[in-house]
Amino acid sequence: MSKNPETKLVVGLMSGTSADGIDAALVKINPDFSIEFLAGTEFQLSEKIRGVLFKIFKNESSPEEICWMNFVLGECFADAALEVIQKAGLMPDDVDLIGSHGQTIYHKPDDDFIDGFNKKSTLQIAEASVICEKTGITTVSDFRPADIAAGGQGAPLVSFFDEAFFKKDGKNRAVQNIGGIGNVTVVGENFPSFAFDTGPGNVIIDYCARKFFEQPYDKDGNLAARGKISREWLEEMLKEPYYGRKPPKTTGRELFTPDYIENFLKSAPENPYDIMATVTSLTAKSINDAYINFIFSVTSIDEIIIGGGGAFNPVLMGMIRDLFPKEIKVLKHEDFGIPDRYKEAIAFAILAYTSYYRIPGNIPSCTGASHKKVLGKITYF
Repeated sequence: MSKNPETKLVVGLMSGTSADGIDAALVKINPDFSIEFLAGTEFQLSEKIRGVLFKIFKNESSPEEICWMNFVLGECFADAALEVIQKAGLMPDDVDLIGSHGQTIYHKPDDDFIDGFNKKSTLQIAEASVICEKTGITTVSDFRPADIAAGGQGAPLVSFFDEAFFKKDGKNRAVQNIGGIGNVTVVGENFPSFAFDTGPGNVIIDYCARKFFEQPYDKDGNLAARGKISREWLEEMLKEPYYGRKPPKTTGRELFTPDYIENFLKSAPENPYDIMATVTSLTAKSINDAYINFIFSVTSIDEIIIGGGGAFNPVLMGMIRDLFPKEIKVLKHEDFGIPDRYKEAIAFAILAYTSYYRIPGNIPSCTGASHKKVLGKITYF
């Protein structure tokens, strides 16, 4: 390992709350953290594998299934890495590192004690040893535990990326990711960066698209566009206590479970298009409320930069623009030359780079950790 950071080719791998597939990005990373995006791909998981994953999410699985799924996902993540390398016209030997977030199967970010020992924890699977062996590339994985061990929430970890890329030009920016869960990082030159999860991103929208329309997600917001928002049902859903909790805070599928969603669907409007419009509005309104309650009390915002799958939903984007004052620009990552789809994969490529060079990758003011930590575990080929 070189003492001084050098330019590296790194693959970043990410599978989020929706577990619809693996985003893979190949980037050239320079010592000043400037990047060149070389290629990206979306590796689809089979319905059988997704079925087992959702059993695990719902706590209906077994240690045996979790054990072998860890290795099966390792193969899937390796294949995603090989696919994006081939797409870039390169060979595995050309690539220096892989940064794999893995698949979160449980995230427990709050203090909870048993016999005096803290159960605060997180677990991501997709065995790094399998990724490393199958690709022949040194692999960095398991980024979240070090932050939790230091008292943090283990998230959001994309804040390192957000600060590196958007804390400039004298502007205050809110970098809003809308994946399965929504999270925001707030950066500016006159205050410490801070971050938290705003609430559901696409997780409830996707669930309802599958339930009522047998579609994996609401493509282009077409389903929501055909419905009307039920204000009464929206207000009922907004009573969720999480929205009122002060940051730092994180959430995930552990809260927004199928049972949780089904409980709210008992009082939903009859028209399924109205349901889609309302749950889309829930994502937009929970983001807006989070800004009013926890961001605007700290700083004004010049720009909101949206990424993740939600950035591709024009109905959701329109709702967000309508909720915020006109003087705040609502932009996308692509306006800054960063592919919206691969932002998180790129972020974990950068975190792999920091881990390799022993550079702390968490931002304590964002995660709540007591101090900076080098994140990740390195598996050498």
